[in-house]
Parts: sequence; structure tokens; C-alpha cells
Amino acid sequence: MEMAELPAAGQSRIAGSTTLIAVVIALFFLWGGVTSLNDILIPKLKDLFRLSYAEVMLTQFAFFTAYAVVSLPAGIAVARLGYGRGIVLGLGMMSAGCLLFIPAASNATFGMFLGALFVLAAGVTVLQVAANPLIANLGSADSAHSRLTFAQAFNALGTTVAPLVGAQIILGSIATTDSASLSGAALQAHQAREAAVIGHSYLGIAILLILIASIFWLWRNRLGAPKATPGMSVGLALLKRPRFALGVLAIFLYVGAEVTIGSLLANYLMQPAIMGLDPRSAGEHIAFYWGGAMVGRFIGGAVLRIVTPGRALAGAAACAAILVLLSSLSAGSFAGWALIAVGLANAIMFPTIFSIAIDGLGDKTPQGSGLLCMAIVGGAIVPLLAGAMADQGSISIALAIPAACYVFIALFGATASRRPVPRSAS
Repeated sequence: MEMAELPAAGQSRIAGSTTLIAVVIALFFLWGGVTSLNDILIPKLKDLFRLSYAEVMLTQFAFFTAYAVVSLPAGIAVARLGYGRGIVLGLGMMSAGCLLFIPAASNATFGMFLGALFVLAAGVTVLQVAANPLIANLGSADSAHSRLTFAQAFNALGTTVAPLVGAQIILGSIATTDSASLSGAALQAHQAREAAVIGHSYLGIAILLILIASIFWLWRNRLGAPKATPGMSVGLALLKRPRFALGVLAIFLYVGAEVTIGSLLANYLMQPAIMGLDPRSAGEHIAFYWGGAMVGRFIGGAVLRIVTPGRALAGAAACAAILVLLSSLSAGSFAGWALIAVGLANAIMFPTIFSIAIDGLGDKTPQGSGLLCMAIVGGAIVPLLAGAMADQGSISIALAIPAACYVFIALFGATASRRPVPRSAS
């Protein structure tokens, strides 16, 4: 779910050592893992605070709302501070968000967890705004695409590894106690104990973030600064272009669908009618969902050499919609693995929608990129709607929402087979 931009023409390059490039790429792994840990937190918090699906989806709302709120201020901050200080700012905000999990755990208060998640996500947003163009500028322009692809592969690796580790640490103890049978002091003790597991986990992440931030602080003067970008009012005018506006909506729906499935997956697999897994095993299976996206990027790279982006997007989205519908209409292991397989279909969607949307924007591409990044807020809105539907019916019924999102994306891809005629800058 990250957005990588190639540097604008004429932008200065930055001398990048192998060590520096490796540490920057490690940032991609880091924020990918932090983001996918939300899928582990959801079943934990749902059990801990006895939440409905709509209520527990506020975790994703708090996290992804930061993209809409912080993206523009982050761009301004990075432009003023430079890449190095911008990365330190992002890592510092992420560390602060992780440390806020400690008082949230001490008080066993769901609202405080939401606040901590928002601060954490705000730091992730700043980090992405700084790190995406930085990795493109670390070295020659000829190898920029390969560096970006390599960095994105590590981002996907982070989203795959984090659920495996998080399930062991965070979800391992859920199966040993039935919180529904507790009340009074016993319930409070259980909540305090389980919340402490979350707090300690994020304390470890905070320490790692601070160590990495210290490295970038030492390198802060080596990394340069991005070029200034035009005002946002110019970018909003791009929404008058139908293809771009539909692309923004497609990004909104794609991220919403992807996050909804990841958020509901553990609870879905725990249902006796599906796979009947214990919480830790269900959390570990989330890794297959995100791992499918990682593998699919390599497959998609080969497919896109012989199939036009629009057709590839339409095919992938149609496959995703069919898999979701098959899962919702069936039961047993087939239903579980069908939903997990959607991760494979997701692989090419974000970059393909992005490239189709900005095609033909010319010198308006940076503004278009900013609007597409803000559309990631779909990860806050769509899961809430699906959670409310799951409360009224079931998770199987709620899967109709991501299925509908994929149908729209398929239609967008089918109508985007022709390149738009570039318009003048005026």
C-alpha cells in the first residue's frame, strides 16, 4: 500500500552507498510489518474489550485516517526538513505511537489504543512521503526502477513476516481463557494482563525505531531535500478529469477491500463453519494472505510484459471478486483458502491503478500522486461499513462489500485500455 514516485526531471541525485540503500530499504520492510500487525490486533482487541465488528474496525479507521489528515502536512514538512530529518521525524512519531501503547495497556482503554494507532500511522505517512522519493534518488536514474521494485518487495515481505511473529506473541494467549465467562475483578485482571502483552510488544518496536532513527540522524545532512511542489488547489482540479477521478476512487475502494479482508480474516477462519482455527493459528494464516501479494508481484511483473495494464487489472480484480463471492457462499476449508487467495489477486492492483490514473497528467503528475495517496483513506472507511454489516448478519454477508469494490475496479480496468491524450499544463 505504499506509493512510489520516480524523481522529477532535473532533480538532483544522491550518492548512495550499499549500506545506506540497505537501511532505507529496511524502512519499507518496517512500515509494511507495522501496518499488517493491525490484522493481529483486531481479534485481540475484539476479545479483550468484547467489541462488535464495527467497533473493532475503528482500529483501521484510526490508522488509515492518518493518510488523509497527514499526507499534505507531511509533504510540506519533508520539503522543509529534507529527506534525512523527514525520516527521523517519521520514525520519531512512529516511536511515540508505539510508546503510547504502554499507557493504553496500563489503563486497558480501547480509546487510548485508537489514539496510539493514529499517532503511529501519522509517523508511517511521514516516513512514506520521505522514503519513497529518497530510494529513487539514491544512485543513478537508470537503476531507480529496480531500487523501487526491490524496496516494494521488502515492504511485502514485512507484511508477510509480521503476522507470523505477531500471532505468536500477541494472539497466543487468547485461546487459554474465555473472556466471555469472566466478570468483575477477574475480567479486569484478564484485560490488564492481555493488554500488557500488546504494550510490551509495541515497546520492543519503539526501541527498534529509535535505533534506526539515530542512524538517520547521523546521516541527516547527506540525503538532500525534494523539490518544492505546487499548491494543492491545482491538484484538486485534476478531479475534473474522469479517468483520474475514477482512478482515485479505485484506489479508495482497493485499499478498503484489501484492508477489510485482512481485518476480518482471523475471525473468519476461527469460525467453526469455516476452518475452526484457534486464534494463534488464524493469525498465522494472515501471513498467507499478505504473502500471496508478495508472490503475485513477481507473477504480475511477467504478466504485465505481455498484457496491457487495463486488461491485467480487470482480470485480477475479477478474479478477486469471484474468490470473495465463492468464499462467502461456501463453507469449510475451501471458503477459508478462497479468501486467503485474494491476496494473490491483489498483488498488481495498487501500482496498476496508480499508473493508469496518472497516465497523461504530464507535469501535473506530482499533484495527482498526492491525491492518490490521500485516497488510501479507503482503508479507514470501507472496513467500518463491512464491520457494521458483519454485526447485522455475518462475516460471510459482509464480504459482499469488498466483492463490490473489486467489481468496480474490474470495470475501471476494462475501460482503461486506451492511453489518454496528454493535456497542456494550463
